[in-house]
Amino acid sequence: MQSQTIDPAKTALNHHHAATTEAHHEEHPDHRIFGLIVFLIAEGMIFLGLFGAYLAFRATLPAWPPEGTPELELLLPGVNTVNLIASSFVMHNADTAIKKNDARGMRTWLGITAAMGIIFLLGQVYEYTHLEFGLTTNLFASAFYVLTGFHGLHVTIGVVAILAVLWRSRTKDHYNSEKHFGIEAAEIYWHFVDVIWIILFGLLYLL
Repeated sequence: MQSQTIDPAKTALNHHHAATTEAHHEEHPDHRIFGLIVFLIAEGMIFLGLFGAYLAFRATLPAWPPEGTPELELLLPGVNTVNLIASSFVMHNADTAIKKNDARGMRTWLGITAAMGIIFLLGQVYEYTHLEFGLTTNLFASAFYVLTGFHGLHVTIGVVAILAVLWRSRTKDHYNSEKHFGIEAAEIYWHFVDVIWIILFGLLYLL
């Protein structure tokens, strides 16, 4: 049998290549938050278009809402608004907790935020079932359902994202003070949903 010799030069070269590759991966900038922000800007442009259309309808029609449209109740939407705004502060507590390596506190705050989001959606469904107009009653009704329904879809996505983060947090040290992108991303998205609703509430219920 012929013995195989190991070339020290090749070994050193491979070691240097592996070290360089590892260092390159470690130094590679993380653009995930930037990507999320770009995505939310795109989503915001869609909402901006819907808001612009609504304001154009309001400005050009002789009566808005059209005559015969039942007035919207303010109590339930007002409570829903307070609930959603408060949930943003609760969500921020989850991010603060994980940055202190408090995984248990993070899970608690995330669970509360998800529950508040579900309560908001249930309140919206309840409002839909008690409205005295339907999707095709008139232009105001159509605009109302499109705006609130599209926002409700985003709230649903946000709740699912929070629950997904909660599910992944079951693994020990999956999130910690150094690694918590999922929580930060869910928080930024949730704040976006909150701001959009504040604008919607002002346009539909107060203006």
